[in-house]
Amino acid sequence: MIAPIILSGGSGTRLWPLSRKLYPKQFLSLVNETTLFQDTLMRLPKELSSPMIVCNEEHRFIVAEQLRQIKSDNQGIILEPVGKNTAPAIALAAFNFLNNGNDPTLLVLSADHVIEDGREFSKSIKIASNIANDGKIVALGIKPTNAETGYGYIKTASSKQSDYYNIISFVEKPSFELAKEYLASGNFYWNSGVFLFKASTYLNELEIYEPEIYYACKKSYLNSNRDLDFIRPDNQEFSKSPDKSIDYALMEKTKIGVVVAFKGKWSDIGSWSSLWSSKSKDKNNNVSHGDTILNKVQNSYIYSSGRLVAANDISDLVIIDTSDALLVSSKKSSENIKHIVSKIKQDGRSESDFHRKVFRPWGYYDSIEYGDGFQVKRICVNPGAKLSLQKHRKRAEHWVVVNGIAKITCGDKVFKLKGNESTYIPKGEFHRLENEEETHLEIIEIQTGSYLGEDDIIRIEDDYQRDY
Repeated sequence: MIAPIILSGGSGTRLWPLSRKLYPKQFLSLVNETTLFQDTLMRLPKELSSPMIVCNEEHRFIVAEQLRQIKSDNQGIILEPVGKNTAPAIALAAFNFLNNGNDPTLLVLSADHVIEDGREFSKSIKIASNIANDGKIVALGIKPTNAETGYGYIKTASSKQSDYYNIISFVEKPSFELAKEYLASGNFYWNSGVFLFKASTYLNELEIYEPEIYYACKKSYLNSNRDLDFIRPDNQEFSKSPDKSIDYALMEKTKIGVVVAFKGKWSDIGSWSSLWSSKSKDKNNNVSHGDTILNKVQNSYIYSSGRLVAANDISDLVIIDTSDALLVSSKKSSENIKHIVSKIKQDGRSESDFHRKVFRPWGYYDSIEYGDGFQVKRICVNPGAKLSLQKHRKRAEHWVVVNGIAKITCGDKVFKLKGNESTYIPKGEFHRLENEEETHLEIIEIQTGSYLGEDDIIRIEDDYQRDY
């Protein structure tokens, strides 16, 4: 049995301002109508078992909703209490399988990659799984097509052993000069981040080379608890694990690591430049999205999330316009946008973590306008969903129904409002908003008070078991 493990805990800072901590790139529709996470699930060969998902606690409802949208089965969603990189994440999934009496071949996939040619992908998985069943740890390698500095590399032996190459070393993102040497040598592969191995093989090697990760993850999993489809490892034990990728923790040390060449098209969509490379372009080699007008523009990526973006007489630029942030960067150095995000975090600004539109398990809200003592939000509630029963210490709210029918609890009163009707929620009063209809509910919420932060919420009842 081959069991896919989908790792979806990344933050995608190099694709800011579209990708943000609480809604990162794997959950965005960057290449087509579906998200990168959904694409990863849909490309899995049908003969494989249902996947297991590993994600951050704060992304759990996004994952569940995107699984529901494409009607994807799964074997559970493991919620990392804190991000500790890929080696511990994989360990949690491996312990889960072994604890349930199974020792499958694990197919480890990142949720934010683009892989084309499904037939070649399936073929590579079949070859790699046979090698993994013989006790090897297999990495799929991509033959470089250019001197790429944004990818990690794997150096292999020059002679092939049946269907694989023995690994000599892993190399981090090189300089351009080194990347050209790797390309010319012929025995370097891009590290795709796709791995296959038996669950027991991975844990045995991890216990040898990274015992701190092994025992922290083992104790954390054994002390975990289940909540619907969510598996919650013990936070205290998991926090003891070192923060290491599978490359550093294992692949650079193990004696049983090998490479199987994948001949299909692959990209990790790690920057605006790599996303530009993966998309179709106009006659001037531009990629544009949304409401844009271009004049004498070449080799650029122009993105508008709403308003008109006009560009004149430029080349090799990235321009990304969202509702609350505008990015302008040279395309060649778009990998360094992560330094901008670090500066935003240092300044204590919310744009590193949040979009103006914030998704919740019941729907979303969009902060339309704010000022001294007031904030206006557009709130959309999914059919059959409801917000928590809650109150606020420092603000009052006025609700106006725009579309749909709202069921409202305010203190000891329960009533319904339809379009163009409104109500007032006093400061300190228990209240709840519900949508019992089969269509979306849309309201405008006007907040007034001395403090309007999202942490001024006291939840009394919540269908989604949130503690924040």
